Amino acid sequence: MSNIVLAQAAETAANINPGLAAIGYGVGAVGPGIGVGLIWASVINGTARQPEAQGQLMGIAWISFVLVEVLALIGLVVYFIASAA
Repeated sequence: MSNIVLAQAAETAANINPGLAAIGYGVGAVGPGIGVGLIWASVINGTARQPEAQGQLMGIAWISFVLVEVLALIGLVVYFIASAA
């Protein structure tokens, strides 16, 4: 009996309104947007303070940028999974 209830709960949980999924992705994309801005602002600030460290700062910035953008892409994939249900 409890297996039937769990299956029904899983069915209703997977049925998310596509509009709600779009709003969720929009809110989820704010974080990576702020993160990218902070990364490049720090690179500009660090290069202005110590120009000889620009190469090292750019390497760190690109790695950080990729990690932040992966979070945004994961949010996009979750949006498509949620809206396809």
